[in-house]
Amino acid sequence: MDTSGMKIKDIEAALFPPDGAEPAQDVVEACRLDARQGVRRLVRRYDKEQAERARVAALYAYENAAADEGYDIIAGVDEAGRGPLAGPVSVAAVILPRGLFLPRLNDSKKLSAKAREELYDEIQEKAIAVSSVLVDAKTIDRINIYQATMNGMYEAIFGLDPQPKKVLIDAVHLEKLPMPEESIIKGDAKSASIAAASIVAKVTRDRLMMEYDKAFPQYGFAQHKGYGTAEHIAALRQYGPCPIHRQSFEPIRSMVGWMDDVANEGEVT
Repeated sequence: MDTSGMKIKDIEAALFPPDGAEPAQDVVEACRLDARQGVRRLVRRYDKEQAERARVAALYAYENAAADEGYDIIAGVDEAGRGPLAGPVSVAAVILPRGLFLPRLNDSKKLSAKAREELYDEIQEKAIAVSSVLVDAKTIDRINIYQATMNGMYEAIFGLDPQPKKVLIDAVHLEKLPMPEESIIKGDAKSASIAAASIVAKVTRDRLMMEYDKAFPQYGFAQHKGYGTAEHIAALRQYGPCPIHRQSFEPIRSMVGWMDDVANEGEVT
């Protein structure tokens, strides 16, 4: 095949079929021999897309292994917000169609806010099922952050419809599940389903913290999302904690105790 007589726009349509199908191999090879700069740019774009497809396909290794074991519905589970001083811990469970190509899919921490938002919308649109759970600061203070996260994970999994036949989880075990589970260290960077869950959990929490920023503007939640930045600590020292702060977390725990002591000293006996 010789593409030298083809228009660039026709070559683009051949390299990138509108239905998402793979282009004919003879078209690809002919384009590689075409010396025109416009065609070279298209070939570089094609190679970049193929590399991304291969990267994302590799993220389905755990899902494919589970499918080979006979599990046809596989969920990934992850959380966001275990470490902040304020706001809830966010948990998500996601069931993806096997092999779904989501460009840029990755651990949410490796993505820009814009990329996370765009992937969040795509996951919501294309996933078989998505379940999100928020566990608030008061519950975290009452039962501790570890237990709050575990409870959120169980709730998120049981909120899926259909229910998964196997669950992949980022770095923790859920031993009371009625279906098999697998804990994967750094799973949000190794499993497509867990990566999708990490994005849903992160975006869900970040959106809520943006709303909290409107209610409590003095703390800067829109910037740090409740994490213990210097700005946040300074605001805590100036204003004290607000209702969404985790009072069992330091330095808030010491601040609350100190304020209680001051209040008690002022009581008339």
